[in-house]
Amino acid sequence: MNADKVLDAKGMACPMPIVKTKKAMTDLESGQVLEVVATDQGAKADIAAWSKSGGHKLLETVEEEGVLTFWIQKG
Repeated sequence: MNADKVLDAKGMACPMPIVKTKKAMTDLESGQVLEVVATDQGAKADIAAWSKSGGHKLLETVEEEGVLTFWIQKG
């Protein structure tokens, strides 16, 4: 999936992946996609909930060898 911006949040513990995701989203225009790569398993629920509450769309989540990748479309 194509992303307009990529955020590497690997090795960060909660709540840093969400804090960094929120900051990165401010740089995007509505409709653009942010790719977030994280290793914190808590990010699965956190990013899904944050996306929904912020009016953004979680397009896809992929997990490979403990690394989570999220694609979030800005609302």
